[in-house]
Amino acid sequence: MLSGAFATIGGYWKPLVGIALALFGAATAVLGIGVAIAFSTVAANWDDLTGPGEPDTAELVPLGIAFGVLMVIGVIAYLLASAVVQAAVPVVLQEAVLGRPIGFGTVWRRAWSRVWAMIGTVFLLAVAVAIPFLVLMFTMVATVVYFVSLGDSGTGGTLFLFGLLGWLVLAPVAIWLWVKFSLAPTIVVFEAQRPVAALRRSARLVQGSWWRVLGITLLAFGLASAVGYMIQMPFQALGMVPGSLESTDMTVEPSGGELLALFGGFVVLSMVSGLVSQLFSSIFPPLVTGLLYVDLRMRNEGLAPVLAEAAAQNLPEQYGPPPTAPA
Repeated sequence: MLSGAFATIGGYWKPLVGIALALFGAATAVLGIGVAIAFSTVAANWDDLTGPGEPDTAELVPLGIAFGVLMVIGVIAYLLASAVVQAAVPVVLQEAVLGRPIGFGTVWRRAWSRVWAMIGTVFLLAVAVAIPFLVLMFTMVATVVYFVSLGDSGTGGTLFLFGLLGWLVLAPVAIWLWVKFSLAPTIVVFEAQRPVAALRRSARLVQGSWWRVLGITLLAFGLASAVGYMIQMPFQALGMVPGSLESTDMTVEPSGGELLALFGGFVVLSMVSGLVSQLFSSIFPPLVTGLLYVDLRMRNEGLAPVLAEAAAQNLPEQYGPPPTAPA
């Protein structure tokens, strides 16, 4: 699975990297423009901020509000970009399995047509995984309220033990649900299913192969995280250079301008390193998940002859579920 994912990246890197770079680059650009606008909100008090000593709290309030709005806009932009990329990766894999080329425009059109179903599927998957922990939190809050109503203030140790046991019990449930529904984003694209139907379909496909899906998926995410960290390390080291070049005299307070300049440089480097790291981490795990989906269809539903015939006769991709799904 891992070698197949790397082979797909090597053979189809242009549409994969191209669409991820375009989308995450656009989201980063939106965030960068927001940073510039945020700094412009304090332009009127720039002399006070760049003077010696620390700026007044009241002078930083507009900057704080601007960065709060910027955070909301950035989260929305990155969520939308991630949804399109998650839909684009299976689109490319559909043609890669058949050994056929695919252009950027085709990937964009087909991915965008499934982006809202993808958002709904990812949301439902997150809710399903979070439900056990929400139940635990609700139970703990109810327990606290009950003991407080009784006037018992020495329940800290009991609550800690209860919470620890709850996490030990419910964490495996959340992991089980995550693996059970992990193929749903791929199914949304491959079979053009709606979110709820995709979750049900994923549960049927994973049945009997849960441990195998868990191991391969964890390995894919672990490898993606390691590569992303290795990409970000040089940028983090570069971000520490300006501070290491400053005066070592601890009696001299940095001015507001120096603080803002260092913070601005850190933000820029963080955005660049995050963009580069995101390119790999957003492509590799969905590719592995997509290959797992195709593998399970071949093992359980005889998909291999259908794909071979489609590839030989240059037929449209045929990934729809069989007329009668196996029990």
